[in-house]
Amino acid sequence: MSRAALLVLADGRFPAGGHAHSGGAEAAVKAGRIAGAEGLESFCRGRLHTTGLVSAALAAAAVLGVDARQLDEAADARTPSPALRAAARKLGRQLMRAARATWPSSELDAVARKFPKGAHQPLVLGLAARAAGLEPLDAAYCAAYESVSGPASATVRLLSLDPFDATGVLARLAPELDRVADQAVEAARRVVDEGPDALPAASAPLLEIAAELHAAWPVRLFAS
Repeated sequence: MSRAALLVLADGRFPAGGHAHSGGAEAAVKAGRIAGAEGLESFCRGRLHTTGLVSAALAAAAVLGVDARQLDEAADARTPSPALRAAARKLGRQLMRAARATWPSSELDAVARKFPKGAHQPLVLGLAARAAGLEPLDAAYCAAYESVSGPASATVRLLSLDPFDATGVLARLAPELDRVADQAVEAARRVVDEGPDALPAASAPLLEIAAELHAAWPVRLFAS
């Protein structure tokens, strides 16, 4: 295993398309729920313990070799919003392209054929980590971090928030990110024996509702 591969996969410059998505931050800014660093921290904390936890568990389960079709169906069941499902598959398709070019793998090729319109992004993230020789905890960390780093980066653009303040938010969330990653791996290991129902199903209804509203905006800076 090359732990350095995790740095490549988690790097914001990895061409996986995440820069075009705000993780719900754009809608939250417009609604006034994020107006500065304090609001960003609350938003990211909520996202980490809901969407972040679910995504991290899905990614870790994929590293453990759980059936891709079952994980994709589980991701669908945990994503009520059609707009968010579409965004997750679009991101998954882009990440798959980048992963196959970076870590060629027959498993990635097979999943790409099985999901020509894209599998859910956390599933693809886990498969990419597996192809890169990483561990379930690595994939969980990557998914959990993406769940908060995306909104933080987007808020810098949306509000001209001081990048130092945005980075400070991520640093303060680090201990919670550790716990979420550990919880995700524990759940993923249960999935191997108990099936996808063992995955967490932490919900964030306001994110789902905001995503549907955001998708209908005539003008927007981010895709989601």
